[in-house]
Amino acid sequence: MLLARALRAAAALRPPPRHPPRRLLSSSSLRALLPPPGGAPPLARSLWQLGGGGGGWRTALLRPRRGSAGGVSCGCGGLHTEGDKAFAQFLTDEIKEEKKIQKHKSLPKVSGGWELEVHGTEAKLVRKIAGEKITVTFNINNSIPPSAEDETQEEQKPDEQEPDLTSTPNFVVEVIKDDTKQTLVLDCHYPEDEVGHEGEEESDIFTIREVSFQPTGESEWKDTNYTLNTDSLDWALYDHLMDFLADRGVDNTFADELIELSTALEHQEYIKFLEDLKSFVKCQ
Repeated sequence: MLLARALRAAAALRPPPRHPPRRLLSSSSLRALLPPPGGAPPLARSLWQLGGGGGGWRTALLRPRRGSAGGVSCGCGGLHTEGDKAFAQFLTDEIKEEKKIQKHKSLPKVSGGWELEVHGTEAKLVRKIAGEKITVTFNINNSIPPSAEDETQEEQKPDEQEPDLTSTPNFVVEVIKDDTKQTLVLDCHYPEDEVGHEGEEESDIFTIREVSFQPTGESEWKDTNYTLNTDSLDWALYDHLMDFLADRGVDNTFADELIELSTALEHQEYIKFLEDLKSFVKCQ
């Protein structure tokens, strides 16, 4: 598929996070995991961050102690331990808490007549106007930018609410005209220093990174086709490209709504992942 290659290229250009973004543990899950009084560092909510500060925490949660009783079989032939039981209970509590804070039970719509198609973690928005078909494709995997948690934890008050996680995926815009055999492809992304800055009317919250033509209907991205990198592009030409997108409905309003949609989809998939992980641990 043409867009799959574009999305992989966009993801490859995204700078790797210094630290993976953290999902904080719910209060009930945190109380269940805290050790007896005596002093131990607080745990992060994210399952893949449980051992971030010290490997012992993750080991203690997921692995039974040496010398503990062996696994108990449920008839499926798989191994079941007390650690698995505790893990499954933790996941049950975490899923319950995540559903409580879930803002959208169904995915929000994007204004402007866009039709939404979702295939797992990949989403496509399609709009047809005056002999043109515009598609915007994005993938929510690795779409949460690195948080400034290490810098803000010292300033944050104990009773202050944690900031919400926001998904800002790279996205690819395709413009197809009915009377041509070429598709104009624009690779876009959200600069970290622009997202969330309100009150700057002249500032675009997304940027175009690369532009190219690809054969319409081709499933593979052709490396032999010229790709224009906008880093060294004349600003007048760049502004015209941004206006070209805005005239087709891809503007700051669209970009804001795409963030809301992507964040809702990411949270939905995260909860589904926790449910699948719980079923896997319990061998259901």
